[in-house]
Amino acid sequence: MRNRPIPNVPENMQAMVRDLVIYEDQFLLAFNKPSGLAVQTRGNRGTSLDHLLWTFARSNGKRPHLVHRIDAGTSGLIIAAKTKPAMTALSAEFAERRVRKTYLALVSGAIPEKDAGRIETPLLKVGRAVKPGLVEQRADAAQTDWRVLKRFEAYALIQAMPRTGRMHQIRAHLADLGSPILGDPIYGAGALTGPRLMLHAAGLKITFPDKKKLALEAPVPDDFVTMQAEIGL
Repeated sequence: MRNRPIPNVPENMQAMVRDLVIYEDQFLLAFNKPSGLAVQTRGNRGTSLDHLLWTFARSNGKRPHLVHRIDAGTSGLIIAAKTKPAMTALSAEFAERRVRKTYLALVSGAIPEKDAGRIETPLLKVGRAVKPGLVEQRADAAQTDWRVLKRFEAYALIQAMPRTGRMHQIRAHLADLGSPILGDPIYGAGALTGPRLMLHAAGLKITFPDKKKLALEAPVPDDFVTMQAEIGL
């Protein structure tokens, strides 16, 4: 079989994506994605993490493939499988909800008086967004555990742990709670509250194809830390 052609990735972009790698072994690559970098784009137009994975392609054209997705505005952890068997095994971990994901969000609004809870509002996909609170048959079950780590006046740092993987789940659920994420252009006030979506995929626990368990953590980016300080958290 002839080798697959490998698209050209400029050297500066190759260096950038290599700098995003926070873990690598024989099964996977883990990246700390910056906010603003799309995971995928329609028709593979423009820069995306998926396209930049060609940086890691072998001479036969085989390359890593993304196992899951996060929104372009969200920063933090995302993993790619390096082989087809790894892709199958890791995808099953996500599909069967065995992966434990942890996010950090800066929010404002009606901060819950309780320090922790669970949101189970069903979500209905409508175009490029979701509508919470719709319990009709077409809405998908969704579950997010949350914990207030810090609070100050109308702001809070919330740890969110989604148990399902619906589109925009954490964003819609926290908005439904009365505490939209700062900078969220769909479920919050957008640029009026933050320079970008203040949501960070901070941690991920997964089981390897060889049954070894792995816990990954992505450092919080500087803009998140700066925003947190500005709102007194």
